Amino acid sequence: MSKENDSRFVQIVPGKRQLAHQSLEFYAFVHFTVNTYTDKEWGDGTESESIFNPVDFNADQWVEAVKSAGMKGLILTCKHHDGFCLWPSAYTDHSVKKSPWKNGQGDIVRETAEACRKGGIKFGVYLSPWDRNCSLYGRGKAYDDYFISQLTELCTNYGEVFSVWFDGACGEGPNGKKQIYDWDRYYEVIRRLQPEACISVCGPDVRWCGNEAGDTRPAEWSVVPKRTQDTEKIKEDSQQSDNTEFRQRKINAQDQDLGSRQVLEKENELVWYAAEVNTSIRSGWFYHEYEDEQVKPLSKLIDIYEKSVGGNATFLLNIPPCRSGLFHENDVQRLKELGEYLEKTYSHNLIDEAYDVIGFSPDENNPVYSKIIRWENPVTVNRIVMQEDITKSQRVEHFTVSVKGTDGNWIQIYEGTTVGYKKICPVDEVSLKEMKIVFDDFRVSVILKDLGVY
Repeated sequence: MSKENDSRFVQIVPGKRQLAHQSLEFYAFVHFTVNTYTDKEWGDGTESESIFNPVDFNADQWVEAVKSAGMKGLILTCKHHDGFCLWPSAYTDHSVKKSPWKNGQGDIVRETAEACRKGGIKFGVYLSPWDRNCSLYGRGKAYDDYFISQLTELCTNYGEVFSVWFDGACGEGPNGKKQIYDWDRYYEVIRRLQPEACISVCGPDVRWCGNEAGDTRPAEWSVVPKRTQDTEKIKEDSQQSDNTEFRQRKINAQDQDLGSRQVLEKENELVWYAAEVNTSIRSGWFYHEYEDEQVKPLSKLIDIYEKSVGGNATFLLNIPPCRSGLFHENDVQRLKELGEYLEKTYSHNLIDEAYDVIGFSPDENNPVYSKIIRWENPVTVNRIVMQEDITKSQRVEHFTVSVKGTDGNWIQIYEGTTVGYKKICPVDEVSLKEMKIVFDDFRVSVILKDLGVY
């Protein structure tokens, strides 16, 4: 296959904030609002503030639980579609200041941000553009002014924010009209007030993976067509390319191929837009008592983690607090189990015990990049982890992992496509003294940052 365009592809690299975000790898979503008390997933904005009363709320418990799983950040739903604000916003009475919790003197956002800082993890905010309580919704600039005011409160009153997470939910206002969101205006406020924050999903920095089940692609590319950034913002539009041949081809977040050579070669503009995999530890995003025995099994969370963090994406896992304001004990226990698994599995890199690690670059007699690792004594392996230096873009398109059998022949134990920020290769447990990794398809060259054998 011709690689004449590959040098153009690898000119696309992540920005500073995108690099910092991807290095977090695994972080929490916390969905909490009046829905927790009405047993709904979406509120309609008519809920009474009096129902919100998390009498045992303790943000330190949240932070301790997510840290036990190995997470490095927490994004709080400061306002969901129901419009109820978890902080005492100056622009609406539909907030904690009208609730019985702490006699209206409480601030969930402040306590969570402070607990995150104290616990040494990052704090992020979710602010729904759709507000089913606000009478201005659907009235254009008047609502945008209101939304900007609340966004400004969150970006100025709670310290550093690592993520501002927007979804594209949009309904009709009291006037029967949909609100056309002024995304560029929202972005300007965030860039000015929180320049280190990534704007996620309906934003230019981090891309939604395309589902809420934790499913991942077999080949995840971070270099994609620039128009991919609009898929969640303007779903009703065709997102047409300037290229006549591709004018009818839409880009959807669910597309299985967003960045292969075939996709990119006809695109005029490319961008670095890494994926985020998001799902909930339960079936729902908000707490429901009937789901207490439906917490995802450890095996499922491990699988999602290894395919997301280990598949060139980040992993955003939701944990919904109970009505008391605490995480349920079943969720807390599962998070602890996940953290223990990750620590046990990935704490000891067998590369450190190897006596020889040799790299081979392509030449006229050898068209592939490869590495051979040798151990003096047999080691037992079930995971191989590799990372590209993504400051030089994403390059690997295909690779294999083989071990040397007792007869001296190489036996293939894994075949993969993309690597990117991180690739975790689960293999059946095998005892070996020699391993070979061959990169036989790539863009321009292969630049590995790290290699682990576990």
